[in-house]
Amino acid sequence: MKLLRVGPAGAERPALLDEDNTLRDLSGIVADIDPGLLADPAALDRVRAAAAAGRLPEMAAAAEPEGARIGPPLARIGKIVCIGLNFHDHARETGAAVPEEPIVFMKAPDTVVGPHDTVLIPRGSEKTDWEVELAVVIGRTARCLDSHEEALAHVAGYTVGNDVSERAFQIERGGQWDKGKNCETFNPLGPWLVTADEVPDPQALEMRLWVNGELRQDGSTADQIFSVAEVVRYLSHFMTLYPGDVVSTGTPAGVAMGMAEPKPYLRAGDVVELEIEGLGRQRQVMKSA
Repeated sequence: MKLLRVGPAGAERPALLDEDNTLRDLSGIVADIDPGLLADPAALDRVRAAAAAGRLPEMAAAAEPEGARIGPPLARIGKIVCIGLNFHDHARETGAAVPEEPIVFMKAPDTVVGPHDTVLIPRGSEKTDWEVELAVVIGRTARCLDSHEEALAHVAGYTVGNDVSERAFQIERGGQWDKGKNCETFNPLGPWLVTADEVPDPQALEMRLWVNGELRQDGSTADQIFSVAEVVRYLSHFMTLYPGDVVSTGTPAGVAMGMAEPKPYLRAGDVVELEIEGLGRQRQVMKSA
């Protein structure tokens, strides 16, 4: 299933995108796309059954695509755990050694915006960068998992993330990477949460990102150093992962930081578009904060 949330910020309604690309209203069946839904197999089965039986009404906003804002596909996110330098080609382009264990940092849930919402360039920023990433959404509580099979069984689904980063804040100001990762609007998410049953191999997804129409990133999750299953298994030994937690699994080569001088960091007015195979497409316009 492709689950999403449509409407003004803070007042989104749950929806499903059917096989004909028609938006279907879920508000008569579930309150929202949230951790409670993901942790309730019976509720998800009711959604599947209603969709299969054609019982879901068409969402009125579907007739007015220009006015139908798509919000983040998940409400009430618990925590966002991110993996740095998780692609072989990205490590090469930045001159970094391939990590022996996953590099872990955190993003606050309040950085999350919709997939087409405006992204704000922070005050004083000179090095705001882009990163297309596969975001993994947890569906079952995970503690000290033993195997990759067990790890994937705890995944509810997948979505597209843009791990927007301010490199000077992240690298040149000392301390934690988190300073360059947690600026307002720095985590566009969506458009859909695609349930795990529709993604048979998360290590075979093409990923692309364009800036002002120019292809900048063109990679595949096949190039990940640590697979989705390994990342979930590994994290579960250091923290408990709960339904509604999000794990952002790293970006391929092609970020501004890895390019020759003058590096083409983002400026107000720039347009970033990104997509992951089967998970949908995002578009953001940059604006000064």
